[in-house]
Amino acid sequence: MAKRTYVVSACFSVVLFFGLARQAVPQEAVDPHIRIVVDMVQLNVAVTDNQGNYITGLRPQDFLIAEDGIPQKIATFGEGNEPARRLAETGAPEDKPLPPAAAGPEQPQDSGQHLSAGDLSSLVAGANVFVLFDTSNYMYRGFVFAQDAIADFVRSLEGADKVAVYSYSRDLSRATRLTADRSQVLRGVRTTVAGDDAALYNCLLLTVKDAAQYPGRKVVVVFSNGPDNASMVPPEDVAELAQSTGTAIYMISTRQAQLEPISTAVFERMTAATGGKAYFAKTWRDEKRAFASIRDDLAHLYSLSYYPQANNNRGWRSINVKLTSERLKKYHVRTRDGYRLQPSRFSAGSVPPVSGSVPE
Repeated sequence: MAKRTYVVSACFSVVLFFGLARQAVPQEAVDPHIRIVVDMVQLNVAVTDNQGNYITGLRPQDFLIAEDGIPQKIATFGEGNEPARRLAETGAPEDKPLPPAAAGPEQPQDSGQHLSAGDLSSLVAGANVFVLFDTSNYMYRGFVFAQDAIADFVRSLEGADKVAVYSYSRDLSRATRLTADRSQVLRGVRTTVAGDDAALYNCLLLTVKDAAQYPGRKVVVVFSNGPDNASMVPPEDVAELAQSTGTAIYMISTRQAQLEPISTAVFERMTAATGGKAYFAKTWRDEKRAFASIRDDLAHLYSLSYYPQANNNRGWRSINVKLTSERLKKYHVRTRDGYRLQPSRFSAGSVPPVSGSVPE
């Protein structure tokens, strides 16, 4: 009899335990605000004539975007440093600036819904610029001149929201994290010191991953004085991640790197694929001109975004941007040529990714 009573009591304890567990789990797991998916793709587009002069004053209807050959509707549009505006196709009045993003965490939304005007404003705001400075043993000559050129570039970035300064040799050093405080950034430039071997692609990959955590326009400006001699990461992986996260890469390389044809070709392919540009400077004066050119480029970019139409392709998606009218077709369009669809789930209150792509 006692044994039977023991078994019944044990069973009752197990039932009681699972009953309490069922009551406790929903409070933690069943939360309608846990995760949402953002599927907006942002493009930074430069339009130039045959002489490299920027074409300004274009309108949303002047652009045609296709993803995997599927026409897309432009959701937001902006030129240079002006506030982006949401277009009529998304339900907001055309040509009206988006209001500033509200302070505090993101408002919870259902998966797949479009963002509010305030959320869109945060996604397409200004530019976050990451400067990656080569402090390897390639940089011993002209180190101070390079620091001066970078410092002048930082001072000139009036249109950028925030700037970060990283340096690299064999390892990456985050001298100054992304900040709006220009004096702090300049101190970071001056505290960089020369190192040893150059692991450019390793460190550039880490920089792109850092940039991918932030919304809006993301730019990495690399100053390199020589080829890569210590990386384990291939440059193709860096380029694909930059494309998939909407990060434009600009590279300023000195004559030393240009002497190696492989590095020259890699730099040019990587920057072109991400919508950036490559520069090869023979003197410190050329370095300053290259930085000035990048600053001008950022000030003249068109910012376009769209919500991808139904597409069964879960891998690499190609992007093609054209100008619509015959009058404009003589101009050149530069932007990234695609992205790889990756998971982009995040908790309410965290920073939403762009392009549906943030590496895990």
